[in-house]
Amino acid sequence: MPSVEESLELIRRGADEILLEKELVKKLERGKPLRVKAGFDPTAPDLHLGHTVLINKLRQFQDLGHEVMFLIGDFTGMIGDPTGKSTTRPPLTRDQVLENARSYEEQIYKILDPEKIMVLFNSSWMGEMSAADLIQLAAKHTVARMLERDDFNKRYKSGQPIAIHEFLYPLVQGYDSVAMKADVELGGTDQKFN
Repeated sequence: MPSVEESLELIRRGADEILLEKELVKKLERGKPLRVKAGFDPTAPDLHLGHTVLINKLRQFQDLGHEVMFLIGDFTGMIGDPTGKSTTRPPLTRDQVLENARSYEEQIYKILDPEKIMVLFNSSWMGEMSAADLIQLAAKHTVARMLERDDFNKRYKSGQPIAIHEFLYPLVQGYDSVAMKADVELGGTDQKFN
């Protein structure tokens, strides 16, 4: 495994921000492979250029010897991603999500080493969660905190509707990292809230 400084140099390259870099350094200093997660909601059949930034970063973590986890957000895809939307996005059907997910799996192996990756679906744990479990998860957060999120805040101030299920989306995305026992979560700047 490369040194901590060599690892950080590669990890910093192309990253807009590393939240809690001190924590990352502590984890790298343990000298054990980290569990690195990036999540992708299969809302369309093809990955796009923006996805390749994260996939390439996953490849860098693979090359550094870390355990890479590619999360297909089949459960969150059925909720509908509210990010950057001025209206409620209609959720996809289970069949639409699974069709798109198959395409994602085929595409990622063009960049990622299939021998060094775990592909996971968040329906594995979210589908097992009871309504009571989901309510307990939601109870850990407030509507005021949700309204701090830029897109929700703009919609609220302009009087545009926000469906309650949209608040579940960032909760589930955040919980994915807990369920996966991720040491590192990769994401776009729009994922910072989660």
